[in-house]
Amino acid sequence: MSPRSPSVNEELRRRSRERLLQATVDLVGERGYEATTLGDIADRAGAARGLVSYYFPGKRQLLQSAVHRLMHLTLEAALEREPRPEDGREGLARAIDAILGLAVDRPLLMRTHMSGVLQAAGFVQCPEQQRLAFLLRDTVERYGSRDVEADYPMLRALLMGAVFAVLLPGAPMPRERLRAELFQRYGLDWELGVPPGERPPGGTAPEMLHG
Repeated sequence: MSPRSPSVNEELRRRSRERLLQATVDLVGERGYEATTLGDIADRAGAARGLVSYYFPGKRQLLQSAVHRLMHLTLEAALEREPRPEDGREGLARAIDAILGLAVDRPLLMRTHMSGVLQAAGFVQCPEQQRLAFLLRDTVERYGSRDVEADYPMLRALLMGAVFAVLLPGAPMPRERLRAELFQRYGLDWELGVPPGERPPGGTAPEMLHG
């Protein structure tokens, strides 16, 4: 048997990493952070346990990368849903709804993620975070921003604040109120995106996100 080509090896590594990331969001979403071990994640992904430490320096970094991937894929699915938005305002509305939807649909996972982000290490600079950032920046640009470098961090901060408000134990704010505030700030009509109580055709994310 001839040895595998570098491109094949690279694809196999990519798939292994993706399986680990998917297993992480699934298990932490089911059990919580403390009850999920790196061994559990490797087993769920069907990977050797040594691969986890090969790709990620620790469980906290693995979780952040996994949630950033989930956010990126969810946002990407919302923006690419047919009919694709030709208006930048519709794209921004979909982005807001996608992120708020994750906070409502996956509260344990997103609360755990926010807790980790607020620790001293902050954001993990990983490929998944960079893809998410690129997509949000592009959404801001398509919306018509004249200063993307200033407006992108502001949108990111507002979305993080809204997610935190939805998840705040003991005093959560309703998604509808937060959505209304964000839509008012950006001059978006309530009917844009996916208003609460409605479901977009085909759902908001690929089936793989809910496995």
